[in-house]
Amino acid sequence: MFDRLVPLVIKEVQLLLRDPQSRALLIMPVILQLVLFPFAATLEVRNATLAVYNQDAGAVSVELLERLSRAAAFPRLLMVHSQAQYGAAIDSQDALIALQIPADFSRRVESNQGAVIQAVLDGRKSNSSQIAYSYIASVVSDLAAERATARGQVVPSTLVVRNRYNPNLVYHWFILPSLVAIITTLGSLVVTALSVAREREQGTFEQLLVSPLTAGYIMVGKAIPAAIVALTQGSIIAAAAIWVFGVPFTGSAVTLYFSMLVYALSLAGFGLLISSVCSTQQQAFLGVFAFVVPAVMLSGYIAPVENMPPFLRMLSYADPLRHFIVIVKGLFLKSYDFSLVWPNLVPLFVIAVITMTLAYIVFRRRSG
Repeated sequence: MFDRLVPLVIKEVQLLLRDPQSRALLIMPVILQLVLFPFAATLEVRNATLAVYNQDAGAVSVELLERLSRAAAFPRLLMVHSQAQYGAAIDSQDALIALQIPADFSRRVESNQGAVIQAVLDGRKSNSSQIAYSYIASVVSDLAAERATARGQVVPSTLVVRNRYNPNLVYHWFILPSLVAIITTLGSLVVTALSVAREREQGTFEQLLVSPLTAGYIMVGKAIPAAIVALTQGSIIAAAAIWVFGVPFTGSAVTLYFSMLVYALSLAGFGLLISSVCSTQQQAFLGVFAFVVPAVMLSGYIAPVENMPPFLRMLSYADPLRHFIVIVKGLFLKSYDFSLVWPNLVPLFVIAVITMTLAYIVFRRRSG
């Protein structure tokens, strides 16, 4: 068995490393996404502009504006001086949020009466504006609590939020474990999806069929290099997450690599199925793109799976990325052991068996 399989695996690896285009497809996504994702895909709001229409000249409003100006989210306060400018700041997207402080704000605060501040959010940037609004609400509530304490008043009860697993909400801790899964997806799919199509384009597919290798041997020989690429790329991202960005790893490295191997095999099944159907590398590459975009959308990386319609929630169970993201996040941040990992490993095994079987059937029919 191995004397037939090993030469095929070595040939596939040599083709990957010898072809400049293949090397670029393996290396560039890792470098680009490792550089861009941790800094570009951030959940924080920074460098936003806050428009302020301050009709009050009292000390309380001045103190409030000073506190807002020190917030990292609002390095620039845009002072407007009329109701028209106040609305235009949002309409023209000069500001993410506009605040209107009434003329009696300081007086009402000093006399222990209720004071109202109007905030207008840019609904075109709903996520960013909601996050920025939470920053403003926190500043206002802190100021109110401090002034109440200084007057000897009882501070109203407040809800204290503690973020488990990521106490300081460091967005690198959210992005990089998921990036291990996404990079592994691209590497494994590209290698397997282009393999059989490349043989057809280069005219070596018929030579492969008349060799002593059966269709099963050929598919295994195509899947093993994809698993090697996936493990290598995943290791690079995981090492960078731990030692460069300081993301804690609380699970078992053995469990991580075993899970990564099973995940790579499930992706290899999809990749071989795409490659068996397609006749050219261009078609195979488009097939990979058609698979990756829905897979990322259904994985829970962009939006929670629980928020999706029932049909899409059911469809997401066939998405290997959904299960592996849960595993890798759990191993990095939640101290997952194997008993917590295996409920998501079983679907990956099932997906790998089904896709490998379908790819084998299609491969046999097209090569028969």
